[in-house]
Amino acid sequence: MQAIVRILEHRRLPFLLLFATCTSLLAFGLYLQYVKGQEPCPMCIMQRYAFVGVAIIALIAGIHGAGGTGRRIYGLLLALAALAGGGVAARQSWIQVYPPEISECGPGLEYLLDSFPLADALPMIFQGAGDCTERAWTFLGLSIANWSLVSFLAVTAFATWLLLARRRA
Repeated sequence: MQAIVRILEHRRLPFLLLFATCTSLLAFGLYLQYVKGQEPCPMCIMQRYAFVGVAIIALIAGIHGAGGTGRRIYGLLLALAALAGGGVAARQSWIQVYPPEISECGPGLEYLLDSFPLADALPMIFQGAGDCTERAWTFLGLSIANWSLVSFLAVTAFATWLLLARRRA
């Protein structure tokens, strides 16, 4: 426990570890998409954007190495990005347990490419085409959306610690 506190007290290391974690999560999502063929849904894409936001903030904070007020500002920015992503992950987790009668996620990739010119379909493709209610991949009984929510909650806890912690000079 003392080792964790020492890491958290470091000016750069926690942020760089957070950047590496978010980058790893994003890489795993791309692996599932391009290697395993699991199409991300629009909610998955929004969560990816939130992870990118957290990663960018963490990288900037890690490079900057700010103390005091600067750490609190980075904590606030991290909390905002994590709460946004966590809100989407919580909503997706909810609809996976209680799926709606009609899917709210939009049409599939094949339909978009067949129905629209490529110039019109490209922006739609980046919105995601998978089914938000699908639990295609699980680990320890939790879906990707569940693990995303856990990750965003961990980032929020770290950000809260940054906002409330008193640094030693």
